[in-house]
Amino acid sequence: MTARPALTPELSRTRVMAVLRSADASGLPATARPLAAGGVTGLEITPTTSGALDAVAEVRGELGPEVAVGADTVVTGAQARDALAAGAQFPVTPVDADVVRTVAETGVTCHSGAWTPTEASTAWRAGAAAVKLFPAATGGPAYLRQLPAPLPDLPIGVDIHQAREYTGAGAHAVGVGSPLLRGADRNPTSRHLDRLTERACALLEAASPVGHTEEAAR
Repeated sequence: MTARPALTPELSRTRVMAVLRSADASGLPATARPLAAGGVTGLEITPTTSGALDAVAEVRGELGPEVAVGADTVVTGAQARDALAAGAQFPVTPVDADVVRTVAETGVTCHSGAWTPTEASTAWRAGAAAVKLFPAATGGPAYLRQLPAPLPDLPIGVDIHQAREYTGAGAHAVGVGSPLLRGADRNPTSRHLDRLTERACALLEAASPVGHTEEAAR
């Protein structure tokens, strides 16, 4: 089994990852600012977006070490290398153990998609630091609750906007795209960006385990 790099700290701390996907990446840095202001400091940018790697470098340069920026939907080793060269801190691949293994062997954190227990176990054994359950809505929280029994050590995230339901069912974190961004990544005008920080704050609260917010306030 490949040695496993540490889980992205921002993911453990906030339990939220924002997924930025757009036909044109030029507006993604403007979208990242209000997300970070609202406390969402884990960001995934898809390399299939035109100019995505430039956006990765720009966001990292502007927002600094407090924000972790990953490259989502990395499907080949070459894409992973290009993303890392641009400054991505963690590639996210669909179900591809070879990409996970290639990245993990460099000592860099890699997250992997999975649906079945077999896929999740394969990604974990290849060196994934976390596994993103996708499509999470297909099985819902009831399905998620069953996975920790055979895979108790594996941090499982979900790509869904019903954050509290899924963290309550055992999700380590949630990844959210359009329900959070509501077009801000595609059209970063003030009309789309003005409410983004407010939604980011609300998502962080919803992603906290039941009782976590109250305990932290004591």
